[in-house]
Amino acid sequence: MNKDSNIAVLIDGDNVPSRYIKEMMEEIAKYGTPSIKRIYGDWTKPHLSKWKNILLENAIQPIQQYGYTQGKNATDSAMIIDAMDILYGGKTDGFCIVSSDSDFTRLATRLRESSQYVIGIGEKKTPEPFIVACDKFIYLEILKSDDAETDTDDKKGKTTKTKAKKAIQNLTPEVTRMIRQTIYDCADDDGWAFLGDVGSLINKKQPNFDPRNFGFYKLTPLMDSIGTVQIEERQAPNSRSKHIFVKNISSSKK
Repeated sequence: MNKDSNIAVLIDGDNVPSRYIKEMMEEIAKYGTPSIKRIYGDWTKPHLSKWKNILLENAIQPIQQYGYTQGKNATDSAMIIDAMDILYGGKTDGFCIVSSDSDFTRLATRLRESSQYVIGIGEKKTPEPFIVACDKFIYLEILKSDDAETDTDDKKGKTTKTKAKKAIQNLTPEVTRMIRQTIYDCADDDGWAFLGDVGSLINKKQPNFDPRNFGFYKLTPLMDSIGTVQIEERQAPNSRSKHIFVKNISSSKK
């Protein structure tokens, strides 16, 4: 996906808190242009009233869906039908399904079968089947405004406010082993791997992997925190930019 890609954003209004919408739309813009933005729900119900002003501010089209029978989720059905109509229209490169409901697992799988890039966005409670059915899954909790922390500059003696993400996951030995193995998978004969390739392969292995889950903004500081990964900056040929390469310090796999 690139920033010129067209993305259809379909939001389950019954299943996602409205307070995340600003950060969510900013996150989606990193992957492409949200050319279609729709939110589904029964707008006659009072619990959706918080969405009304937010929809106008973000140009999101509300789709009315009445709950015809008790115990059946009509919103899910409407989203799935619309998604297939949009798919057959052939004007999108990907979809963003915003929900924490596992009912969209088959939809995500079907869209990927049609060569669409599928981003899932939901809360930490989202069931695993929906997460792994997406190309990329992002937890809403990491998108909320940062918590302010107080830092002291020892040289100047000044106290300043910095921003830090609150970790929603621990960097477990299993995650560390997965990262180290991925470095081996991408490494050249000298053991060095381009960090961009490592990050892409990690996301293929684990769609919900994100450095922000562990309290880091980027993959580089997360790698540095592991302690068994060496990081090296290299000047890109014929460019002022630098590329980041990583290497497992130990010679044997763990």
